[in-house]
Amino acid sequence: MADDDFSKLLQQAEQLTTEIEGNEELPRVERSLGQVLEASHELYSRVIQSGANDIQAHLLFGSKGIDLQQISQKLETLSSKRTFEPLQPIADSDVESFLKNERENAILSLIDEVNKNSLQTTEDQKWEHMLSEWNKEKSKLMNAMIGPSQNWLDLKRTPEPPSIADAPKKFGHSMLDNIEAAYAHQVHQYNKLVFQGSKSRTVLHQKFGQVAEDLNDMKVREMWEIIKTMANIPALVRDEDPLKARGNPAIQQSLIAQGKKYLEKRYKQYMSDVVRANPAAAMRGGEPGTYPLVRGFVGLRFQGQNSQGLADGVIDDRPLWPMIYYCLRSGDAIAALHCLCKAGRDHEEFISALEEHIRSPEKALSDKLQTAINFQYRIQVRNSTDPYKRAVYCIIGSCDVSDEHSEVARTADDYLWLKLSIIKSRPNNEPEPFTYSDLQKLILEEYGETHYHAYEKPLVYFQVLTLTGQFEPAIEFLSRIPRYQVHGVHMALALHDVNMLGTPRNVQAPLLSVDTDDPNPLRRLNLARLLLLYVRKFELSDPSDALHYYFFLRNLKDPSGKNLFMCCCTDLALESRDYELLFGRMDPVTGLCSPGLLDQFNNPHIDSKVIALNVAEQLVNKGLFEDAITVYDIAGNMEKVLELFCVLLAQVVNSGGGATGLRQRLSLLAEHVSTRLRYADTTALPAALMEAYTKLCKLMTFFDQFHNENYEGALETLRECELVPLNASELEARVSMSRSARGELLRSLPAVLRAVCTILLAQRQRLRTAHAHNVPAHTNKQIEWLREQAEVLNTFAGNIAYRMPGDTYSQLAQMQILMH
Repeated sequence: MADDDFSKLLQQAEQLTTEIEGNEELPRVERSLGQVLEASHELYSRVIQSGANDIQAHLLFGSKGIDLQQISQKLETLSSKRTFEPLQPIADSDVESFLKNERENAILSLIDEVNKNSLQTTEDQKWEHMLSEWNKEKSKLMNAMIGPSQNWLDLKRTPEPPSIADAPKKFGHSMLDNIEAAYAHQVHQYNKLVFQGSKSRTVLHQKFGQVAEDLNDMKVREMWEIIKTMANIPALVRDEDPLKARGNPAIQQSLIAQGKKYLEKRYKQYMSDVVRANPAAAMRGGEPGTYPLVRGFVGLRFQGQNSQGLADGVIDDRPLWPMIYYCLRSGDAIAALHCLCKAGRDHEEFISALEEHIRSPEKALSDKLQTAINFQYRIQVRNSTDPYKRAVYCIIGSCDVSDEHSEVARTADDYLWLKLSIIKSRPNNEPEPFTYSDLQKLILEEYGETHYHAYEKPLVYFQVLTLTGQFEPAIEFLSRIPRYQVHGVHMALALHDVNMLGTPRNVQAPLLSVDTDDPNPLRRLNLARLLLLYVRKFELSDPSDALHYYFFLRNLKDPSGKNLFMCCCTDLALESRDYELLFGRMDPVTGLCSPGLLDQFNNPHIDSKVIALNVAEQLVNKGLFEDAITVYDIAGNMEKVLELFCVLLAQVVNSGGGATGLRQRLSLLAEHVSTRLRYADTTALPAALMEAYTKLCKLMTFFDQFHNENYEGALETLRECELVPLNASELEARVSMSRSARGELLRSLPAVLRAVCTILLAQRQRLRTAHAHNVPAHTNKQIEWLREQAEVLNTFAGNIAYRMPGDTYSQLAQMQILMH
């Protein structure tokens, strides 16, 4: 059985051998058994030492013709450990080793310094970016703060304003609607009077009120009427803080009187409308005055069962105390006294109190009368069924400040008038039972927006705040209602114009904030933030209007102490990038700048040239050198213009450029700058800077000629440039010049030398071709000149104190070799 197996195995081996020998594509490989055994042992040992992964790697790289083992040996010879190892100490007499160590020390210190500077620059840029992003987020958070009394933030995402990169420099149409345009026109007219120094200009609330009169919106008219009424108080001192002035008792009494005056005037108009609508039932008659009007109104109000529970009889068929109350409510205390006198002799003490009230409505009654009225109130009136009698006693004698008089004060106007009426100043610093601050806290904090359904009835909430002297929260509330935002902004400007608007110390404060030094519940409105949020909508499409609004911020400072108007103008210029519109255009011949929009705002504290310098500085920080050159030119700083020009020219001087490329734009700008220098006084400009600018401009021409293969013209231009030597006699002077040349000029040297190499080699090739065609022998002198020129350039490159790229040195050496 074993013999059969071996015979079968032998037949298979012979068959396999025949198949191998019959394959002509592969050469036959003969190995002895010993060689096969040795190869298998070697392969096994390699697998054991390096693992199967290395074998697979060898097979993979070997299939691509890569000897992995050889590469590994080469990598092992490389080591970075010795690169930054400390240098070995050497003997003082070993000059060669000393110089070698010094050279290596210099290289290592330079590498280390560059590494540290790079890390520091990266770190600074990272933090600068993070700070900028945080400032933007902080601004959004500040804008979202609805008020200090509500400790919450509205973080609803608002659409981001369009990016400047996406927006055109000029819009074709205005972004102002009719109402905004009307207000903006009044702002223009007002500012023109300010520019002229006019002392008799109309106050802003009159101008803006006229805009409201032209609108078909009764609510807006009422709002402006309230503002005009409350602003009609004795002029406040400009240098005094408005909120501190508002704490003055005299100013408070003026605000209270104006608030009552508006409510009384409005209610009298309401009574007239009611009586006019029902003349037969009112039976007023034709007699003018408050008394007949009140008699007719009370006759309509108290018909049938409505007169039940009223005390002390009637006068002229009308209940007594309602007549007195409505006379007071309409602002005519004398008519109320007439009613009381008609009632007979039972009210002598109250008649005296009313007479004293007529003489000094803002003051409390004298002690004698106050005691008598309070006594009557406690004994008789407090429990009376006549609510009007109770209300009149509280108004005249401030008997019970806690009584809400809900049966009489049925509207917010009535309630507010009653509360204002019971606030009386007392002599000798006696404590007041109910103060103006108490009323303000009651309206703003205890009741607030929820009680008054502010968003459903914005006029009511605005009215109760404004008539109690709380202008700041009232305007902040309007700014949150899109329909009234534009009016709220201009109300803030109108009040600021008469120094009645409280603003924070820091322009970065929230829109509405609390200052710990202010009495509760006064708030401060950030006018700068309110105005900038409003102007942001149209500042790019209507820059002239935006500047006139910014002008209201001229007396404010940013956190760094800069004029806020100038800061806003700087930001607008950076956003719009329409520098000629804002600053004017510089005439290169006369050196005069045409008027820009900002020139009209110039005064001892505002200078458009300073704004231009600020804009240019910001543009340099942003890397917008082209724009910075234009703005520095407008500002008259030619040194900065040339510095930036040299920086840009050094980057593109050797490129081919294009119709819309940077090089082409710089060529056009260079014509303007060169004309400016030709007619301007350049004695104050650094000589090295002027030389660098002039030579870089000539190099622009040189490279234009070089790219157009105008080699003769290019060499002539280069000779005029006096940057590189074109013969041996110029070598020393050019090397000396390179030591004092500016860096921008030296950075262009490698490109210039490579271009000269190309020109000289092209000329050498042309001469060889001419020599092959038996051209006259003077070509030998030209070839000799080319050889000399190649040697001069190599010598120049080796002697200047500027290390050029290695390929430049190689190209110069190769050129010198090819010249022979």
